[in-house]
Amino acid sequence: MTVVRSTLPDAARETAGDALQSTLVDLIGLSLIGKQAHWNIVGPRFRSIHLQLDEVVSTARTFSDTVAERAAALGVSPDGRPETIAAAYTLPGSKNGWIRDDDVVRLIVETLEAAIGRLRERIETTEKADPVTQDLLIGITAELEKQRWMFEAENWPRD
Repeated sequence: MTVVRSTLPDAARETAGDALQSTLVDLIGLSLIGKQAHWNIVGPRFRSIHLQLDEVVSTARTFSDTVAERAAALGVSPDGRPETIAAAYTLPGSKNGWIRDDDVVRLIVETLEAAIGRLRERIETTEKADPVTQDLLIGITAELEKQRWMFEAENWPRD
């Protein structure tokens, strides 16, 4: 049942809705990975990376709300339930327990790279189906690339 009627044809709505739902899962998962690392980071760069992780979490949470609202505006019910995220999340995650600062940086770079790669695929998929959704995904990608760059610079020179 669709409560909100979409301005898009059904096939385009489905394409955009699938892209938005997958992005929602990635962003919610990214925010959880960021918080887990935030709580468990140890090492000489604890404070700076601890605070930097909050930026990633805030970005992911803000964009997850924007993505969910875009889906709802298209008549697609967004699903951010814990069981949905747990079943669908496929980006890299952290191990349990304390994590050294260098390892946190590597984890976040790897997770952001994977999310960016998936977003780029969705950008291509939504190009004709819904340029508005595509534009939203482009904006998210740009911000996640910025966050990735900032984290990658933390471990320079490469270890």
